Amino acid sequence: MKIPVFLGKVIAVFFVVALLSPGIAVARSGPPGFADLAEKLLPAVVNISTSQTITAKDSLDGLPDLQFPPGSPFEELFKDLKKQQRGEEKVRKHKATALGSGFIIDPTGYIVTNNHVIDGADEINVILQDDTNLSAKVIGSDKKTDLALLKVEPKKPLTAVSFGDSNKLRIGDWILAIGNPYGFGGSVTAGIISARARNINTGPYDEYLQTDAPINRGNSGGPMFDMDGNVVGVNTAIISPTGGSVGLAFAIPSSLAKNIIEQLKTKGHIRRGWLGVRIQTVTQDIADGLGLPSTKGALVSSVTADGPAGKGGIQAGDVILSFDGKEVPEMHRLPLIVAETDVDKVVDVVVFRKGKNMTVKVKVGELSSKDTADEEAGTSEHVPNVPVGAEKVEDLGLTVAPLTSALRTRFDIKKDVTGVVVTSVVPDGVAAEQGVDVGDVISEAAQQEIKSGKDLSEKAKQAKKDNKPLLLLINRKDELQFVAISFGKKK
Repeated sequence: MKIPVFLGKVIAVFFVVALLSPGIAVARSGPPGFADLAEKLLPAVVNISTSQTITAKDSLDGLPDLQFPPGSPFEELFKDLKKQQRGEEKVRKHKATALGSGFIIDPTGYIVTNNHVIDGADEINVILQDDTNLSAKVIGSDKKTDLALLKVEPKKPLTAVSFGDSNKLRIGDWILAIGNPYGFGGSVTAGIISARARNINTGPYDEYLQTDAPINRGNSGGPMFDMDGNVVGVNTAIISPTGGSVGLAFAIPSSLAKNIIEQLKTKGHIRRGWLGVRIQTVTQDIADGLGLPSTKGALVSSVTADGPAGKGGIQAGDVILSFDGKEVPEMHRLPLIVAETDVDKVVDVVVFRKGKNMTVKVKVGELSSKDTADEEAGTSEHVPNVPVGAEKVEDLGLTVAPLTSALRTRFDIKKDVTGVVVTSVVPDGVAAEQGVDVGDVISEAAQQEIKSGKDLSEKAKQAKKDNKPLLLLINRKDELQFVAISFGKKK
């Protein structure tokens, strides 16, 4: 069929406009091939083999009391068995081996991998692309981010790669993954960035890149490259019901890994910033209760005594909106932002407090082994029984009582804790729906101090009348947590 000349011109104009117009999306095919890039990068990727001595004890407890004639060939054997039967166990040792991947970041022999690849290993061997086998030592490791730095002593300079900027990656960008899946060294796979800043609940600093590139066991510690040949991620984890690749793989972004590896290389350990707060998610009910225009930020549920936040003036009930010029879009981002901030740096922290934004200055502390990363508050267990004289708060569906010595002892409440203690909860009440439990101490309601059940009832009645969530500050097992009670969501 012959296309009329005028129609052919219209089609041609359409494609020209489509290609030149930024407002029109045009599907493009993938790169013509990855061969040149793979050839350049393969020499910098290594296979890692580790071995660990496992000690096990054999015990023959319960062995029958067997008897053999003197001189029997079994007599000496069963003497040994009977010794084991009496608790003289035999200790056996065997070697357990594991495989992983890594990549060279310095021609002198510095190699990056995952901490879980080398954790507990007695011996670490690195195999280069040309099958050269080198013994490696651990320069430093960081369990919180699952990164480790190794060093080998090569006879000649090695091919190395550099970290790129993972912050420039966009969802849909092409990437290459190279590693040692199931012991098949030097395997190259390709895919795209499926998502950014994924939290897969492996630690306080989760911010993984997600990819659909086929990544399997043994790829751990290997590099994820952009199309310029820069390392933009360290392949670390997969989610799979089968144990093999199903298109859900995760890599530590280079924006995080680069700083960690540099510290391991120069100091052998990690210094992390510390704020000294416990935080929780800003739900829509909490945002409504506080008058926040959105659910962005991290709600401070408690402040560590004499910690950096306390000294800087941050208070329980503040919502941290930005830290050192970096926005806090959700609770999970704050620990990572703080951890990456230089220790002793004085930073501006923007908080939302009692209806308005304000800026406080905080000198960042150092996270020590006895401190924990700023994280979400925990939950409580149910504690039964109702004391005499307790007051019902009908609108919340609970009963509270003033704090007495007996109640403090019964619920293990410290002397400096103030408020009213919850002594019973109606199972289908609005408070129960939000997780309020027996033993919780309600210290504030609507950001006002609570001293009695009457105070709490008045606040609840007013919030219900105004059709607004009631924000409670709860002390639960010596940890503070905000709970928003919405009166329009009763089941």
